[in-house]
Amino acid sequence: MFSRRHPYLFFILVFSSVSAAFILGTSILIVVSSMDSDLDFGEKVGVVEVSGVISESREIIEPLNRFRKDESIKAIVLRINSPGGGVGPSQEIYREIQKTIEKKKVIASMGGIAASGGYYIASATDGIVASPGTITGSIGVIMGFTNFQKLLEKVGLVPIVIKSGEFKDTGSPVREMTKEEREMLQGFVKRIHQQFVEDVAKGRKIDKHRVEAIADGRILTGEEAKALGLVDRIGNLEDAVAWAGKLGGIEGEVKSIYAKERKLSLLKYLMESSIRSIMDQIITQAPFAGYLYRPLATEAG
Repeated sequence: MFSRRHPYLFFILVFSSVSAAFILGTSILIVVSSMDSDLDFGEKVGVVEVSGVISESREIIEPLNRFRKDESIKAIVLRINSPGGGVGPSQEIYREIQKTIEKKKVIASMGGIAASGGYYIASATDGIVASPGTITGSIGVIMGFTNFQKLLEKVGLVPIVIKSGEFKDTGSPVREMTKEEREMLQGFVKRIHQQFVEDVAKGRKIDKHRVEAIADGRILTGEEAKALGLVDRIGNLEDAVAWAGKLGGIEGEVKSIYAKERKLSLLKYLMESSIRSIMDQIITQAPFAGYLYRPLATEAG
């Protein structure tokens, strides 16, 4: 027999076959477990998570768009744990939510914090659920700069800047800000702030003046926000899922499914980490205007 004549070769063949079967089985399990809803039949509520500072919109817009097109997803819950972030990304997410609610109900579920831009995107949904102690509100815009002029003077460095216009190096870290620059930036912040107020009023379907009365950057608890009409219900994530399921016409037990989380490469993680983000701002001094609850910022608009 082959096994007796060639014992070592037989062992290698058996071991290779078993290893191949194991690898194939493991691969199938990984693929199956990573699928969003292909093997989970029935009507469901899709959950899209918004966590941390909102620095880009793609990771929120893509699952929203996918759930909107999936006929098995009858409603969507936006689970928010965010202090807000950049104006542009927040506005892009707000826009995508507004497009989504034309076809499916979207409910916002606030976690520990859903402030500034976190509240901004929540206001675009059909309804908002918060815990009594959720940190929310902070309706406002912030812009901050760091000035290194005195430090440079101590080490004997003299910066030289050649510019094409008066305001080209506004916010420069190597000199004092002029009165004209400060007025220009204040006007810029006010215009973006007005966009915030108008969008919240539009999303919540309340009078703009009601929003303006509390749009001074103050933070609110979930209970306070509900009393002011900024939140609809007090509850947790499961309450939000149940509400969304009911609005979506799901009868009986409501099942939820989460959008597949993207795995970041080590390089991308380092590039997007908070420390790197802070260092980038210190080094490049790129202007940043944010719908962001950031109490330690140097300036508030």
